[in-house]
Amino acid sequence: MDNTDSPLLLLSLNLSDSEPDEASGPSASTSTADNNHPDHQQQNQPTRAERTALSDEDFRALKQSYRPKLENGNIHATIQLPLSSAEPLLPKPEAQELLHAVEELYFFRRYREAAAFVRDVLRDGEARVDEETKRLLRYYEGRCLARLGELDGQPVG
Repeated sequence: MDNTDSPLLLLSLNLSDSEPDEASGPSASTSTADNNHPDHQQQNQPTRAERTALSDEDFRALKQSYRPKLENGNIHATIQLPLSSAEPLLPKPEAQELLHAVEELYFFRRYREAAAFVRDVLRDGEARVDEETKRLLRYYEGRCLARLGELDGQPVG
């Protein structure tokens, strides 16, 4: 029987974890090698494996410093415009924050503010925002303008 005909074909696939370093746990070899990795420098946050390997004392210190992030419709107010990253292209977490801000305004039906936020972001930092983020920002701007047109009684086209 050929492997492609086998009903167990899925079991023979090599599935990988999205973050393979988490499965292996922290090791002495990763501490210096991974510190030079751009993703590690950008986030400066421990991996899941590193967090689970904390001593009780370190865990209590981390727990004391933890503050939950409240999303109450004002993410956009925490974003400094013009965008102020030293890198030529905005890092992915910062680009995601822009999207979260406009999505939150849209969710709370603050369409005028959302559309104005998108215009400000694209005016001040269009060259710094990746194409996918620009596309999504423009999509939300269009949806907000459409909603505003519906609210004003204008035909949406």
